[in-house]
Amino acid sequence: MKRRFVHINPDQSLSIQTEALPTLKAGEVLIKVQGIGINRGDLLQRKGLYPPPKDASPIMGLEVAGEIIGSGEPVCALTHGAGYCDYTIVHASQCLPLPSNVDIVSAAALPEAVFTVWHNVFQRCQLSAGESFLVHGGASGIGSMAIQMARAFGARVYATAGSDDKCRACEQLGAIKAINYQTQDFGNELRALEPTGINVVLDMAGGDFIQKNINLAADDGRICSIAFVRGSKVEINFATVLMKRLTLTASTLRAQSLARKTQMAQEIHAQVWPKIENGEIKPVIDSVFAFEEAEKAHQRMTSGEHIGKILLKI
Repeated sequence: MKRRFVHINPDQSLSIQTEALPTLKAGEVLIKVQGIGINRGDLLQRKGLYPPPKDASPIMGLEVAGEIIGSGEPVCALTHGAGYCDYTIVHASQCLPLPSNVDIVSAAALPEAVFTVWHNVFQRCQLSAGESFLVHGGASGIGSMAIQMARAFGARVYATAGSDDKCRACEQLGAIKAINYQTQDFGNELRALEPTGINVVLDMAGGDFIQKNINLAADDGRICSIAFVRGSKVEINFATVLMKRLTLTASTLRAQSLARKTQMAQEIHAQVWPKIENGEIKPVIDSVFAFEEAEKAHQRMTSGEHIGKILLKI
C-alpha cells in the first residue's frame, strides 16, 4: 500500500510525492486522514530549524483527524510526524475520540493545541480556579485554545494580540481583556486590573516580553515559555525572580516520551473532552485548504493574519 505526502524539496518548496506505507508496529493504528492541523513547528521544520526527533518521521505534520482503518472509528490524534499524509500511523494511545459536536476536519485543530495547553498551563504551571492567567498570542491556534481552557477551569483570563480585531476575537472567546501589544503596554494595562500580579503566563513571544512577564507576575507566579517569536536571547533581572519566588519553565511537546504523552492524553480525555462535548471549548478555525494547497496554508500562517487554526482537508 502507498500513501501521498507533502515533501520538502531541497529548495524548501513543497511537492506531493508517494511512498510505500511503513509497517505497523505493536500498539499502532493506521488512520485514513481527512483533516490536518498546520503548526508553526511545520514552518520551522521546513526551514531546517526544528529537526524531527530521531525516532520520528521526517514528513511534516503534528496532528490529524480521520478514521482508523479496520474499525472505522473517527478520531483525532497527535502524530510523531507524518501528519501531512493521506494515510498516517500513530500510536493508539495518542488517539482521542471524535467529539460528537465537532466535524472530522475541524477536529484536526484540537490535538496539538489541547495537548500543549494542558501540559504547560495545567501540568507544569498548575493553574487553578480563581487564579489569573495571561496568554500572549491569544488569537493563535494555541492561544485561542488556552483562553477557552483556562476560562472553562475557572481562571480569570487575559490575552495579548497584534491587532484590535484579534483582541476582539480573544474577548469573544472569554478573555476579560485583550491588549493590543502594538499600541498599548500590556504590563500597565494588566496591573490596573490585577494589582497583585498575574499567577500564570503562557508565553510564545519571548524577547522583550520575558522581562515584562517577570515584572507582571504575582508572588509565586509561574511563567511558561513555548516559543520565542520575538527572540530567545535577552538580558533579564533575576533579582525579581528571586524576590517573587517565581517559577520559570519551558517545554516542547514533540520530543517528549510516548509514556508522558499517553498520560497527557488520558488526562485530557477525562477532564477536557467533556468540556468540548458540552460546547464550553471549541476549535477555532481560521481557514481550510485542500491537501494540495499546503504551500498556501503555510503562506497564510507566515502572514500572521490568521485567527485560530489553519487546516488542510483531504
